Amino acid sequence: MRIIAGRLRGRDLGAVADGVRPTADRVRESLFSVLGSIDGLRVLDLCAGTGALGLEAYSRGAEVVVWVERSRRVARDLERRLAGFGLAAEPGLELIVAEVRQAIGRLGRDPVGPHFDLVFYDPPYAAEDRVEVLEALFASNLLEADATVVVEGARRHPLPAVAGARVVDERRYGETVLTWLEPIAHGGGA
Repeated sequence: MRIIAGRLRGRDLGAVADGVRPTADRVRESLFSVLGSIDGLRVLDLCAGTGALGLEAYSRGAEVVVWVERSRRVARDLERRLAGFGLAAEPGLELIVAEVRQAIGRLGRDPVGPHFDLVFYDPPYAAEDRVEVLEALFASNLLEADATVVVEGARRHPLPAVAGARVVDERRYGETVLTWLEPIAHGGGA
């Protein structure tokens, strides 16, 4: 696995911890092609794993990237990866070790904290709380009105409707499905 484009282009992401399912390079390349310019965006990477999505966004010009990972072991690997890239003390980059809903609550309590333009949510494919996490995110004050939330999942586990959000795009890459959501207020209704 490698960074595909931007200032970190070609950098190897290194070994992947057991139990971590990183977004495939071809899916990531397609995702960022659809997203277009990332310059200046504030990005939240939920269930970060290897951190590949947030690192790709940072490499392409994101101003702020916050990774959330619940596993301390996986988070340590991501910390080492950031240090190896010389990014351990980079302003605008933060790693939160917490369960996703706890992190959403914590970030939402900060009145001057970042409001995110782009969110990646790549939970374990069979995660039963996907909708609850997304509804908590859309009900929080963390999203800009025109935010985009990209959810990675499996074709065999379709994403049900999410209160407060509407689907604006969906792309299939083999068994992987990427679903683009935005706040309903931005889209003018469902």
